[in-house]
Amino acid sequence: MSREYEERLQDAPLEVAGDDPIHEEEGLSRADYTPVDHVSHLVGIMISVFYMAAALATLYEVFSRYLLNAPTYWAFETVMMLCAAAWMLSSGYITMKQRHIGITVFHNIASDNTRWWLDLFAMIVGVVALYMLLTDAAIRAYISVERLEKSGSAFNSPLPMMLKSLMVAGAFLYLTQLMVNLHRHFTSPVARLVVKAVGVYFVIYFVSAFLAEAFGVSIAETISGFFSNVGASLDPSKALNMRAMDLGTVSIIMVVLLIALMMTGMPLGIVTLIVSVIMAIGFFGPRGLFLVSSNAAGLLEHYTLVAVPFFVLMASILERAGIAEDLFDAMSIFAGNLRGGVAVQTTVVAVILAAMSGVMGGEIVMLGLVALPQMFRLGYDRKLTIGLICASGALATLIPPSIIMIVYGLSAEVGIGDLFMAGATPGVMLAVFYAGYVLLRVNLNHSLAPTAAEVAQMSGKEQKLSKDRLTAVILCILLIGAVMGSIYGGVASVTEAAAVGCIGSLFVAAVRHQFKWEVISAALIGSMTTVGTIIWLVLGAVSFIGIFNLVGGGDFMRSLFLDLGLSAMGTILVMMLILMVLGTFMEWIAIVFITVPVFAPVVMTLAPELGLTEDQAKIWFGILFVMNIQIYFLSPPFGPACFWLKSVAPKDVTLQEIFLAVLPFIGLQICGLILVMIFPQIALWLPELLN
Repeated sequence: MSREYEERLQDAPLEVAGDDPIHEEEGLSRADYTPVDHVSHLVGIMISVFYMAAALATLYEVFSRYLLNAPTYWAFETVMMLCAAAWMLSSGYITMKQRHIGITVFHNIASDNTRWWLDLFAMIVGVVALYMLLTDAAIRAYISVERLEKSGSAFNSPLPMMLKSLMVAGAFLYLTQLMVNLHRHFTSPVARLVVKAVGVYFVIYFVSAFLAEAFGVSIAETISGFFSNVGASLDPSKALNMRAMDLGTVSIIMVVLLIALMMTGMPLGIVTLIVSVIMAIGFFGPRGLFLVSSNAAGLLEHYTLVAVPFFVLMASILERAGIAEDLFDAMSIFAGNLRGGVAVQTTVVAVILAAMSGVMGGEIVMLGLVALPQMFRLGYDRKLTIGLICASGALATLIPPSIIMIVYGLSAEVGIGDLFMAGATPGVMLAVFYAGYVLLRVNLNHSLAPTAAEVAQMSGKEQKLSKDRLTAVILCILLIGAVMGSIYGGVASVTEAAAVGCIGSLFVAAVRHQFKWEVISAALIGSMTTVGTIIWLVLGAVSFIGIFNLVGGGDFMRSLFLDLGLSAMGTILVMMLILMVLGTFMEWIAIVFITVPVFAPVVMTLAPELGLTEDQAKIWFGILFVMNIQIYFLSPPFGPACFWLKSVAPKDVTLQEIFLAVLPFIGLQICGLILVMIFPQIALWLPELLN
């Protein structure tokens, strides 16, 4: 891969939840790489192809099962191993490129000196968190390798051993790269010497533990035993006596500590991981680290998570192949002589793009790059155009395959397919609201938008679409229909359908004459980076949730809600208000892992009073949750969608103008949320019908 192409990749949009999708990576020059940087970079590029290999293996399983009636024994475990390797070993690359997700609102407005200290604090906390995780996880991995722990399935592969080993390898790579970043952060020779000394300690500690556990080397056992005794003597659990505290105090400590660390701008995965470590040690002593490492390792066994990289890769290939722009041009041709037709087709394209992607950052950027200038040029009202693009781009949170729904489903233990089916109708309903609002406005005031005839007269040319581009558009729509149809029809699981879509996107790119190494490799690396940031955040969050529930925090929060004396719907309204407040300063994925483990069981308890079954209540609340997150994406002062659009909009478009433009569409979103809240069947009728 050439250096020029690498530089182009660094400038490419990355669809990272909670990140600026066109943010240029603050990567180092290749000339400044240390050996560790080279390893992180090389490993990141190598493992990016694992997602494609996993998609091919899944596709073969679908083919073998349905057409040959001969299901494989090896596909499931092979796919899990490939994806787990990509998830874990991406840590070095995304740490070197500084792509981890964090709440950077306050970090960005701080002075340079304050920002330097915040970055230093974040790196030190990260080093401590990863070191504490590895002190137990590494031993568990060594034991698993020694026993050659196998799955017990028909294939009986050493999958458990591989998953534990990969988690440890990824954490080691993360820790090593973070130490290099910390060393680079300092300019003082003394400070750098301290960092090197800590690095030497880590090497001695982990190598001695490995030699003692794997080979029983006596000197290694002595060194390892010494460190273990020191750790046991520093046990803070007796001094803190947290078990004597009431659940309310413990819950408040955990939540306050979590939010306080989040505000520093450090990666959210590190925040949740360090809080988990602190609470585990505070409650159970050093032995509590087993709870953290076991919760983290358990994440890698979630097969549903495999759908995330497949959907992200599918979207990345289609976008980089130019299909999104083709969709917009095709809809422009078919819009007809309708006043406001381009605005309506923008909404339709947004729905199709949402079904292609599942993440909205790239969708808003694409609409901002393609639709915004064209609508401005055609004389569409600025505020109407800006608001429509922001709102339509946010539909990716609700239209399946939504990444937010997948993460919610994992947290609330709800079927992903059911959530996808439930989100379709509310998503289309909001799209109709947006298009209807625009049509109403432009027909009441003709100056807000031209007709197609007026557009042709203004431009002086007829827009055409080549045969190849039109064929690619048709195939793309058929591909999306096949992926969603196979999920809704129960023909394939979410993961299998995502794999079919991933491989199908390569065929569409070939028809578009974009089956090129530049396109495919850029899509693979972008997907590896995007999914890696999400997985490492989820890993920390899963550890936090496990400890939070174990110490009784979940039970306390549930009793707190149920003891408010409110009706069932009143309790739901309180939850919605809490989500709106959290949305003003937190990333959506942090909100998911903080609130869903508390809210979902409460909603299940209230299900009879709401006239729903427990499963219906979880699905219905999931749609309300996602619709609330969608409102957060648009809401000033920190609405990510507004900032994403600003990043690609013409320079004369101000943030204040964007904030004002989205207000009517936020009102439409709230109307949609209220309708689904009052009439749950808007969300529930489709999954019930198809089930």
